[in-house]
Amino acid sequence: MFENLSDKLQRSFKNLRGQGTITEENISDAVREIRLALLESDVNLAVVNELVEHIRTRAMGSQVATALSPAEQIVKIVNDELVQVLGKDTARFQKASQPPSVILMAGLQGSGKTTTSGKLAQWLKKAGHRPMLVSVDVYRPAAREQLAIVARSINANLYEGKVESAHPGTDDVLRLAKEAKREAANFGCDMLIVDTAGRTGIDAVLMDEMAALKKLLNPSEILFVADAMTGQDAVNSAKAFNDRLTITGAILTKMDGDARGGAALSIRHITGAPIKFLGTGEKPDAFEPFHPDRIVSRIMGHGDIATLLERAEERLDRGKAEQFAKKALSGDGFTLEDFRDQLRQIKKMGSMKSILKMLPSVGPFAGMSQAIDNVDESQFTRVESIINSMTARERADHEIINGSRRKRIAHGSGTTVQDVNNLLRQYAQMRKVFKTMGSGGGMKAQQRMMSQLQGRQRFGR
Repeated sequence: MFENLSDKLQRSFKNLRGQGTITEENISDAVREIRLALLESDVNLAVVNELVEHIRTRAMGSQVATALSPAEQIVKIVNDELVQVLGKDTARFQKASQPPSVILMAGLQGSGKTTTSGKLAQWLKKAGHRPMLVSVDVYRPAAREQLAIVARSINANLYEGKVESAHPGTDDVLRLAKEAKREAANFGCDMLIVDTAGRTGIDAVLMDEMAALKKLLNPSEILFVADAMTGQDAVNSAKAFNDRLTITGAILTKMDGDARGGAALSIRHITGAPIKFLGTGEKPDAFEPFHPDRIVSRIMGHGDIATLLERAEERLDRGKAEQFAKKALSGDGFTLEDFRDQLRQIKKMGSMKSILKMLPSVGPFAGMSQAIDNVDESQFTRVESIINSMTARERADHEIINGSRRKRIAHGSGTTVQDVNNLLRQYAQMRKVFKTMGSGGGMKAQQRMMSQLQGRQRFGR
């Protein structure tokens, strides 16, 4: 979601390249471009004004390192100031001295509180905790059933309770919350996640109920869930909740969408509360801690290799990867079955677009943004379908796939014979490249392999 801001900042930096010294004139031009980039990315006006003033002051002051070029100086200053806005360190999770620690989820209707509550429970489970979920939304039809479905999908503890009132209200909400906290303690759950009711807008009833829940539960965390797609509306809502409840952090959902990123750069500055998590997709594991330095690295076009490596470490089977590498570099090479298994491994890390977005967009990767736009995720599904339509013998020995077999495979996978031919040709070329690398083919072989991998992006076109 930061591509738009990143591209605009890169253009403003580019205008400074080739200039020998920092002057008031070229600083003013650069600051004006940076200000425009921030405003167009929906960053709060007060945040923009403060940020660009700090950039201007530092650029013209004595803090600038004279060994750097003007462009490098501005890049460093902008990087430092963005880190300052977002927070230097990853926010820590607060816990109660006596379990269970209560996490109160706040936010407007439609922000994704229920789904996010489930994702948070899943994340806590992976971290070694034993969370329990409870919904105290007694107003919205099927709200509590929705959380029950989410809890079952991740195998998390859930307190359902009963609401028997014909016209449920705050008394029912408080009773459910109190019962859930007692139930969590009895079942040895160290975390209780309370999914609260939302409204379409801020109102007194909502805030009074949230204040009553805070007083009753004494939560360790009050997390405001904001839809990043709503931009400044999310920032204004966060401020309203913070003024009444003093939130301890925020979670931004739909970060995989095409939002402009302004909410992420504004919420912490406006509320003083750090962003703690990001929702990056619909699946339960599409959820990650918010690392300010890594987000700034993405914004500055430097990518986020640390998160990419963490995701690979968490989701990929190292044994299978090593086995594939050994076979691929051996004299016999790898089979189509091995190739399919590796495609499945890569898909565990997320979409190809999300992976490419974590790579730098400057230097040798300068054309990465164009490559991202050209990625067609459906091609990977098509490749897997073609391989699935082969027999075990055909996957083990691609050379036996003659014309009649190719027609059968194309028919079974819903593709064309040309698609099957393309896959087999590119697979055979990749086998040769890997074999050459295994026998000491050197850098040229690696370059040929990269060329083949890029050709995979064009498969079926």
